[in-house]
Amino acid sequence: MESIEQIRVRGGGPLEGSIPVGGAKNSVLKLMAATLLAEGAYHLHNVPRITDVDLMSDLLCATGCSVARDGTTLRIDVPAEIEPVAPYEIVEQFRASIVVMGPMLARCGEARVAMPGGDDFGPRPIDMHVRGLQELGAEFDTAHGYIHARSQNLQGARVLLEFPSVGATENLVMAAVRAKGTTVIDNAAREPEIADLCELLNKMGAQIIGAGSSTITIAGVDSQDALHSADHTVIPDRIEAATYLCAVGITGGEITVAGARHEHMSMLCQKLGEMGMRISHDPDGIWALAPRRMTSADCQSLPYPGIATDFKPFLVTLLATADGVGIVTENLFSGRFRYVDELRRMGADIRTDSHHAVIRGVERLSGAPVRAHDIRAGSALVIAGLAADGETIVADADHIARGYDDLAGKLRGIGGDVIAE
Repeated sequence: MESIEQIRVRGGGPLEGSIPVGGAKNSVLKLMAATLLAEGAYHLHNVPRITDVDLMSDLLCATGCSVARDGTTLRIDVPAEIEPVAPYEIVEQFRASIVVMGPMLARCGEARVAMPGGDDFGPRPIDMHVRGLQELGAEFDTAHGYIHARSQNLQGARVLLEFPSVGATENLVMAAVRAKGTTVIDNAAREPEIADLCELLNKMGAQIIGAGSSTITIAGVDSQDALHSADHTVIPDRIEAATYLCAVGITGGEITVAGARHEHMSMLCQKLGEMGMRISHDPDGIWALAPRRMTSADCQSLPYPGIATDFKPFLVTLLATADGVGIVTENLFSGRFRYVDELRRMGADIRTDSHHAVIRGVERLSGAPVRAHDIRAGSALVIAGLAADGETIVADADHIARGYDDLAGKLRGIGGDVIAE
């Protein structure tokens, strides 16, 4: 992909028109990892052109696979033998790489994965991944920056997650597909991306029920020939859709987010409704009509079906120009208010205290040079620029390209003055 150094935004009038949403970043990377479970040719459709897909492609190629793109379709050819190693130079660039551990371990009896990198918003330990896989019989050691997992005979077990971790649930499901016997995951993550992964796995010959609920049951298929390649279409990206809904919320206007699924983000849509946005299902996606200025509200991040932590930077930005005072509480990750200083540079009145942010809405933000610390914070600063006087330049925009396929171009399509450079 062509690199992006910065995004230049000039504030203007309301947004109008239809804006397309692509395939979900948080789903496609896990679907790509799942292909490691069985030999064959896979076709994934609705795959976004984002940096993280390129990185996962590089990781699959490092194991011996080949990956080719044709438009929005990705073809992955998985050989009869793979190398169960995820090298540091790739893994350190994105955190989702940890999900190759489960399928590598299940197929090869071992996995050697470098400690993951990714967005800079505080520690997200992988203890639950390790403990869950240990319940299935895996043994672990760490040395020289790598986690080495081994088990020649994964055994089904009942695993209770202390928190509904998306990544741990995904790793456990993929490992359990090839375990002997039945695995039951209690307090499993319920996100739509989990259901999307399980749908592909079932197409491949797995036997999984309960995806999308807090209890997932996997009947292991331990025969080498029981799994096979499959084709699959990636679900729409609800985080990208939320970006556009909050963009029209901060500028006013009327848009349709084409392809978005209301049922995947119903809690956010309800909250935006409380703030004054008219929002509803549409045959083409989600329709939204926003007033010139929204009304403040309180919100907190919670596991699905609650408001996702990835939605929070957009809501904080939206509240920065809303009428009144709103309190946003971060319950899932530490360090996810690091972008607030950038919003303050644009004139936002925000005070943070531990995991709370108190936002007193101002009439208008002021354009300023700011810096993207991660994917979602960077895109939130872009939408802040849509409601600012003058010009906003968002530096380190390569973060944004990790999760958005042409954010600037899509926003221009509905009237935003946004240029990627």
